[in-house]
Amino acid sequence: MNVTIVIAGGSGFLGGKLAARLESDGHRPVTLTRRPSGTNSINWTPDGSPGGLPAHLEGVDAVVNLAGENLAKGRWTASRKQALRDSRILSTRTLVRAIQACARPPRALISGSAIGYYGPRGDEPVTESTEPGSDFLAGVCVEWEQEAKMAASANTRVAIVRTGLALAKEGGALGAMLLPFKLGLGATLGSGDQFMPWIHAEDWAGMVSWLIQNDRAAGAFNATAPEPVTNRVFTHTLGRVLHRPAVLHAPAFVLQAAMGEMSAMILNGQRVLPANAEQLGFRFTYRTLEPALRSLNL
Repeated sequence: MNVTIVIAGGSGFLGGKLAARLESDGHRPVTLTRRPSGTNSINWTPDGSPGGLPAHLEGVDAVVNLAGENLAKGRWTASRKQALRDSRILSTRTLVRAIQACARPPRALISGSAIGYYGPRGDEPVTESTEPGSDFLAGVCVEWEQEAKMAASANTRVAIVRTGLALAKEGGALGAMLLPFKLGLGATLGSGDQFMPWIHAEDWAGMVSWLIQNDRAAGAFNATAPEPVTNRVFTHTLGRVLHRPAVLHAPAFVLQAAMGEMSAMILNGQRVLPANAEQLGFRFTYRTLEPALRSLNL
């Protein structure tokens, strides 16, 4: 079935992966952007108001919300934290209000979130039923998800995607890691015991496409592979795949001094499991880390 999907954040790292996947499946992705070009992009202003967006969402099959500033760009000063929050809350509010204003609203809103929702969890197994954390990132995720849920109605199904570390050769966290690792500078971070829930970018795009088309899929879904690993295992596995040593260690206090509060993203972990997706029958192509990394031809 050919469907039209509007993607907010469609020009970003994961948005581009999703658009390519949808096109390959014969669907029509349309990107919301502040700088539209071509017939498959629409101008929008994610300021919390619907603006002229309802006319563009009328009768489309689904909306995917991936809008939000990059968490890893710049120290988390007070102004930066406000910008990170606003970029997620206001863009989601714009989409929700536009959906609510449609006579024929989209059948689904698939809205982004992050595994940071759970806060630091040590080695505790975490599923979608786990309560949220209490740190800054968890608070942002809670607000972000609450905004998205307001689109839910008899006509519009809402699914929340809590994404982990998405693996691709170019872009994302792995893309930033490759040069140091290839130079033999791969290092275990902090204790190395913190879990790093990961997902192959192809599985991530596959899961979002599946959520769009699965009418039973509502609520939260952890977009993480079934077998999360610790930072130590991730570091040694990536070094092995690249045929480079990865024996260095970056102490927590050094990372905290260099990155400030943002260091919590890499020093605190969550052993996140994709319980809801597996229960509904989603099949991962890459369940374990080493085959996933080798498939990327790094």
